[in-house]
Amino acid sequence: MTITFPNSARSFDEAAKRVRFLGYDGMFEIRFLVEADALRMEPTQSNPSERDYLAAFDRIRTRILEVAVRVYASKRKNLIVLGPADFR
Repeated sequence: MTITFPNSARSFDEAAKRVRFLGYDGMFEIRFLVEADALRMEPTQSNPSERDYLAAFDRIRTRILEVAVRVYASKRKNLIVLGPADFR
């Protein structure tokens, strides 16, 4: 089965500086976290807000989902953390 992303919801974890979103492999829920450093933030933002992080996620959502599919295919875990290295 392949991973799908039927729900476009995402949220920001301020303490961990990560954006959370969900994928599904059949009936199994897969949690994804994107580290803030992996988001392409505007260089002028010295103290980004939750809104800034979520906007950055939305700008590159297609790329994030492509990376999530690739990483999940190689790891097959129920929690995947995507960092800057995964986007190279």
